[in-house]
Amino acid sequence: MKQAKPGANAQKSPIRKARARHPEASCSIAMVSCEVVPLAKTGGLADAVYALSRALEGLGQRLTVVLPAHRSAKHANVPLERIGTRVHVPLGGRRLEAGVWKAQLSAHVRALLIEADAYFDRDDLYGTPEGDYPDNAERFAFFSRAALEVLRHEPPQILHAHDWHPALSLAFLKADAESYPEFSQTKTVLTIHNLGYQGVFTENCWPLLGLGQKWYHPEFLEFHGRVNFLKGGLMFADKITTVSKSYPKEIQTPEYGFGLEGVLQNRASNLEGILNGADYEVWDPVNDRYIKASYGIEDLSGKLACKADLQETLGLPQAPDIPLVGMVSRLAEQKGIGLLLETLEALAKRALQVAIVGKGEASYEQALSAFQAAHDNVKVCIAFDEALAHKVLAGADFVLIPSRYEPCGLVQMHAMRYGTLPIARATGGLKDTIVPHGPGSKKAAGFLFEGYDVPSLLGAVDAALAVYKRKATRRAMAKNAMKADFSWQKTAEGYLEIYKSLLIA
Repeated sequence: MKQAKPGANAQKSPIRKARARHPEASCSIAMVSCEVVPLAKTGGLADAVYALSRALEGLGQRLTVVLPAHRSAKHANVPLERIGTRVHVPLGGRRLEAGVWKAQLSAHVRALLIEADAYFDRDDLYGTPEGDYPDNAERFAFFSRAALEVLRHEPPQILHAHDWHPALSLAFLKADAESYPEFSQTKTVLTIHNLGYQGVFTENCWPLLGLGQKWYHPEFLEFHGRVNFLKGGLMFADKITTVSKSYPKEIQTPEYGFGLEGVLQNRASNLEGILNGADYEVWDPVNDRYIKASYGIEDLSGKLACKADLQETLGLPQAPDIPLVGMVSRLAEQKGIGLLLETLEALAKRALQVAIVGKGEASYEQALSAFQAAHDNVKVCIAFDEALAHKVLAGADFVLIPSRYEPCGLVQMHAMRYGTLPIARATGGLKDTIVPHGPGSKKAAGFLFEGYDVPSLLGAVDAALAVYKRKATRRAMAKNAMKADFSWQKTAEGYLEIYKSLLIA
């Protein structure tokens, strides 16, 4: 951990006002998330929170991001300064003490890290490949309360929680309002990055929350005899957002609602979809420090060098004319890994190469590792490897995204900037961002399939392989993909509009 020298304000409030570029348009915003790059990351949530914060900063906003002081965060290559103030966090009738660290993520975006080693000094953020940590209810109830204690010194105008881990903070502000008078003017937003993860725990955890028994009710936090942290946030947030235009409609159905479709139907008037963006400062082949050769839309020649480098890195045969299908994914059922495993044998028999990079559920890691051992044209790297992810998206010809559902998805946006054509299931943000190949489609930038089954996936792969043989069509599609603009500014403008509307309501 890099530790900055204590500043003159080290004993003062954990939050120092950021200098806004456009003070007349500025409001104070606190993001609360379990992860944010470059401090802690398991997936797209960390990228999204950081990029949204930076984009809002570009619109003149004051940003503070609150997250746990995970072991990975304390050892990240980011200078940290310990705040003199310690906070006391109510939890299950106890008052626990926590420290606070501060990191400057950019000129006007700061992070406050809640230090409680008993909860957060662990190798992983949420659990191990064998399963979630058994005390996650306690860990994230603590985090939700602690975030409010940290922000109490200078409450923001907007409190924006991301996913289930801090969702209880919004419930505490309303259900336990007398404990937080400083936040009486604060407006709240909850963003659902993935409804499949809700933080559902047994009734035994209810005393940890310190809420009256009336709130343990189906209209509030009770969920089929259990406690649902995300539901608490959904019931009390002033505004609910999701990360694509299609996802709000999908999650109001039994297929994608995971039991909360009724809650979301009831709150539909306060539910809105705003498409996530892509961070082109990080994901752009013109200036990507991880890839073998830079290239751009006017000159794609460097992509061939990137393909050769990827093949060499993974130990695939050097074959420039063989189509290479990449995949960068969390290894989870939601991401379609079960469907992938059903399809791999047929894929491996085709004239192509497959490169898979990811980490996740132990059973999937083991199955993929076993499969690659028996197939020379399939390589699997069981790791979260940022550099290798860049190499895959630059060096592959196609990227496979067979998700069962996908709230937004960032991989397809990143891949398209590299001229790597996505082969994806038509769900959520994937169908919102990929113009599919088809008869007469001059703007096509990828391939979509509807059914969640082997024939549908193979059909899309075969369509992509057919295009691969038609170099002019493939090149035109690659350029279409590279022209697509999913920059975060438009996303930030959408959120800023929501914030302003809440503040004047």
